[in-house]
Amino acid sequence: MPKPIHILFLCVANSARSQLAEGLAKSIFAAAAVVESAGSAPSGVVQPWAIAVLKEDGIDISSNRSKAIAELRPEFLEKLDYVITLCAEEVCPVLSVPAVRLHWPIKDPASVDELEKPLAFRKARDEIRMHLHTFKNEIL
Repeated sequence: MPKPIHILFLCVANSARSQLAEGLAKSIFAAAAVVESAGSAPSGVVQPWAIAVLKEDGIDISSNRSKAIAELRPEFLEKLDYVITLCAEEVCPVLSVPAVRLHWPIKDPASVDELEKPLAFRKARDEIRMHLHTFKNEIL
């Protein structure tokens, strides 16, 4: 089996988009990738709707936590192949590593009114899933 690729998903709060991406990527790539997510200003909480919409797909991220880039293991960062930012309306974090950088602008589903959150989180999940399938087909 070839060595797994290392993928990091970044956004600001590490509470919604990057958490969705981490959960989906772990499901889609399985053993073919080592996947983490982090934020430049972590909120400390994973959005309940992120947990809920992934649960609809049978993916459990309820034990995930919002974390800072500085909390990532150095050995993970040393092996990093891809850094994927998910910010749309805010300034994305920058990480100085020799990895391929990709940007998928996804609107922050946590920023909408409470009544719109179910739809916004499902839309973000579906957009990220589409990007991940395209990405997987391109690199594997």
